[in-house]
Amino acid sequence: MAKIKGITITLVDKIQTGKDPFGNPIYQDAEIPVDNVLVSPTSSDDVVNQLDLTGRKAVYTLAIPKGDTHNWENKEVKFFNQRWRTFGIPLEGIEHLIPLDWNKKVMVERYE
Repeated sequence: MAKIKGITITLVDKIQTGKDPFGNPIYQDAEIPVDNVLVSPTSSDDVVNQLDLTGRKAVYTLAIPKGDTHNWENKEVKFFNQRWRTFGIPLEGIEHLIPLDWNKKVMVERYE
């Protein structure tokens, strides 16, 4: 049996690079590759529920590998040569109780 392996996606995060003359932080986009992310189409039930609750249409669900410490709320991600935006609070399980390599999932919508 072959081992399940995810793809590498790019998480676009904001990194503080300094402060302006008024003391407000200045941010710059940083592209962070994240390996072994599973990408699956979102089920039709989840699409309808998210559309009703948030007004956003979930297209894919990302399974994030265990040990990842990045913030996934309202972030831009890149995969399949397209840009996507995560939404909602990532659902996270207890690492040692989940048998495979992923313990967190987040939904994405198309972002242009």
